[in-house]
Amino acid sequence: MFRPRDRSGSPQPILAAKQRRQLHPFFFRMGPVALSLSSVLLMGLMAILYLTQLGQAVAANQRLQDTRTQQADLQRQNQDLVYTIAQEQSPAYIAAKAKSLGLVPADPKAVQVVVVRHLRPIPKHNQDIEP
Repeated sequence: MFRPRDRSGSPQPILAAKQRRQLHPFFFRMGPVALSLSSVLLMGLMAILYLTQLGQAVAANQRLQDTRTQQADLQRQNQDLVYTIAQEQSPAYIAAKAKSLGLVPADPKAVQVVVVRHLRPIPKHNQDIEP
C-alpha cells in the first residue's frame, strides 16, 4: 500500500483516496430546500400509489359482494324451481290438473294396445330423446 518514502507527511493523497472510497449518495449533497422538496414529492407519490391500491381493493370488494348477492339470489331461485318441479310431479297435482282440463281416468278394459312390428327401442345413452 504505502511505501516508506511516500509517508513523508503529505496528507492530501490520503484524503483524496478516502474521498474516492466513500460513496456519497446524491441526496447527501443536496441542500435542505431541495431535500425537503424531494421528500414531499416522494411522500406525495407514495400517497397516490396507496390511494390507487386502496381504490382497487374497494372495487374488488364491491364486485365480490355483488357476486355473492347474485349467487344467493340464484340459489334461492333454484330452490324455488326445485320445489315447483317436485310439486308438479306429484301424482295428486297431476290428477287435479287433469281433472281441471276435463280428463277422466281411462277404463282398463277399454284401453287398446297397438303393437308396432320392427320398432327398435330408443338407446339409453341419449337422454335428450326420451321423455
